[in-house]
Amino acid sequence: MILVDAIGCTMTRPDRALFESVSVTISSGDRIGVIGINGTGKSTLLRVLAGTAEPEAGELRFGRGVTTSFLDQEAALPDGEVLAAVAAAAGDGVDRWEVEAVLQRLGMGGHLDRRTDALSGGEAKRVALARALVTPADLLILDEPTNHLDLDSIEWLEDRLAGHRGGIILVTHDRHLLDRLTTRMVELDRGRAYVHESGYAGYLEARRDREAAAETAEMVRRNLARAELAWLRRGAPARTSKPKARLDAARTIVESRPDAPARPAELHLEFPTPRLGDVVVELEDVDLSAPDGRSLCRGLELRLDNRERLGIVGPNGAGKTTLLDAIAGRRQPESGSVKQGSTVALGYYDQLGASLDPNARAREVVAGPHRKPDWTDARLLEAFWFDTDAQWAQVHTLSGGERRRLQLLRVLADRPNVLLLDEPTNDLDLETLRALEDFLEDWPGALVVVSHDRAFLERVVTDALIMDGRGDARRWPGGFRQWDAQRDRRGGKRDVLETGIPADTAGDLDAEPKSHAAARPPSAGRETSKSSSRSGRSTSTLGHLIRELEKSMVRLETNKKRLEVELQDASEQQDYEALASTGEALAEVSAQLLAAEDEWMTLAAEREDRS
Repeated sequence: MILVDAIGCTMTRPDRALFESVSVTISSGDRIGVIGINGTGKSTLLRVLAGTAEPEAGELRFGRGVTTSFLDQEAALPDGEVLAAVAAAAGDGVDRWEVEAVLQRLGMGGHLDRRTDALSGGEAKRVALARALVTPADLLILDEPTNHLDLDSIEWLEDRLAGHRGGIILVTHDRHLLDRLTTRMVELDRGRAYVHESGYAGYLEARRDREAAAETAEMVRRNLARAELAWLRRGAPARTSKPKARLDAARTIVESRPDAPARPAELHLEFPTPRLGDVVVELEDVDLSAPDGRSLCRGLELRLDNRERLGIVGPNGAGKTTLLDAIAGRRQPESGSVKQGSTVALGYYDQLGASLDPNARAREVVAGPHRKPDWTDARLLEAFWFDTDAQWAQVHTLSGGERRRLQLLRVLADRPNVLLLDEPTNDLDLETLRALEDFLEDWPGALVVVSHDRAFLERVVTDALIMDGRGDARRWPGGFRQWDAQRDRRGGKRDVLETGIPADTAGDLDAEPKSHAAARPPSAGRETSKSSSRSGRSTSTLGHLIRELEKSMVRLETNKKRLEVELQDASEQQDYEALASTGEALAEVSAQLLAAEDEWMTLAAEREDRS
């Protein structure tokens, strides 16, 4: 059954087209992901497909009797209590218990009687998502549904969407969700739309092939351009007799450019980072509490390494942002102490992007309030993919993702050597996420990140600090992937978060711990922290060394393949001098690669022992 048919739809901004002549048909059972860099019109396309925005050109046809449920990026909630607001969207066909169950799964079970106008931004987004999920609909359209959800809520949402019988269209930065759920992808790129079959994996393959084809086309164009330029320059008398059509064709070849990526693949943010000493941030016997008096962590001992890569993980309300505030010195603990090293230059990327002055220009935001923008700010903006027009754009004209990207750049512009990131992936596009991950891998300072983005955590952090929301906070060596695999092996995603007990120390997995002290694993105590700091290289340092070695191995492998091709060419041409020199170079690279692989095995074994 066809749910909606978009034919040649176009939407523009005052300065450019968002997308032109987009045609896509959504039928029952389709799972369509919409992707593209920030500002390409993903949210606008969803509003068009939901029927809440009229396309400037083109036509939108809905199937007969088709019902739609839409989660907008800036969804407004009706006045009243949370439960009543969601139940009203569900109508009479959905039982009250199901409404309460959905709110519970989204972390709002304890807020049923709160008024919607008293909710935080994240809480309001979860209530809006609950309304969209309980609304009976053939077509479900969701804009960034995983924002402000914890890991267990995201995994529950995956299962819920997988069981939806109608069609689904969604914009999300969650790569796990896209990979599991989507059957087709719509990519928006500088006004054009590309439809990729086979879901997220199909999109990645198609994009790789498109970029390879563009690179090949550019090589062909350059070769033709050389020949045509030589032909054009053969003196004035000869040019006068040349056909005009050939002259025009030559100029077209020289001046044309094949499609290139919308932005460079890397963030070229090059600025000096102040030296960071051995003492970074040390938390001694820290207690933190929520405003309602609930304990968030008790007796926390935490010492950050100068190459730290720490992810803070836990359910919503567990105190992750509160802990970041304590590390940053924004709040004092109820007891214990927080000490920052004398060389620390701290940058904090929080969730307050909306606090940017909506009338300020992007270049003014980066420069800060105490000086006028100059060429250094322009260079930073260009490196972070803000072109000349975007640098002069006012904040309120930018998309949500562009505002978050601008806020991140504002933090980095202060040249920190300790970086605290609170949900940095919210509203960022996939291109920015991949580039940000690459940037953080090479960044020389210490990093602490709060995130529910599984792919981001797997790529960026080497250790995880698990907060259960009931006072237990403990470090888990080996990072997010190992912790997530551990709770997978236990047969239930919520168990480790709720009990704080790893499987190898839990004993009876179904039994409740007799006391908080019994539930605390050995790694949480003061003595373990001190002894581990004396025992050699930390897991963060080992992880950094392994990542650097892996990059070197990739370069060596690339050189090896290139030399193998050159050796084959020299053999076919019977160029014995080239054969000898290339063979020597190949032998040297092969030896370097073998040594790097041995070193990788040694480092990996050391990190495994430390975990």
